[in-house]
Amino acid sequence: MAKIKTTLLIATCGLAIAACAKKRPETLPPAPVETPATEAPPATTGTGTGDVSPGSAADFQRSVTSNTINFGLDQYDIDPGARAILDSQAEWLARYPDVRITIEGHCDERGTREYNLGLGDRRANAAKNYLAAKGISPARMTTISYGSERPVATGSDEAAWAQNRRAVTIVLG
Repeated sequence: MAKIKTTLLIATCGLAIAACAKKRPETLPPAPVETPATEAPPATTGTGTGDVSPGSAADFQRSVTSNTINFGLDQYDIDPGARAILDSQAEWLARYPDVRITIEGHCDERGTREYNLGLGDRRANAAKNYLAAKGISPARMTTISYGSERPVATGSDEAAWAQNRRAVTIVLG
């Protein structure tokens, strides 16, 4: 009887230790690849002046207020400043109904990896839902969360963290 109790105790301890083992992190998808300007000439409108073509990623960058909205700490709500930016994006997207976008959700370095990936997802989806409410087809939009894996600002202070709490709209194609 004592031998069975000892065996059960050892097995229980072994299971408890195995349950606490770290899980392998999921791998993140590769970063979007941007072609350097030196590899291909800029798209033009045919004037020969180097103007960007309508509906291109460069046209988006030039035409909208910003491709980035920022969030407060642990927040994913769309504030009035973000609404103005997303309104300008919605206007541009309405002009080019064949253009597809990806909305990236990002966080600062604080919080666990899992928490930051979830918060980044909520931020990207908040932007997507706002654009959908403005009439942009959800079928044209994809979202991805990078959590804190791709900071735009380095540093461990509030100024850097504030820049990293964001959702970024990327024009595809």
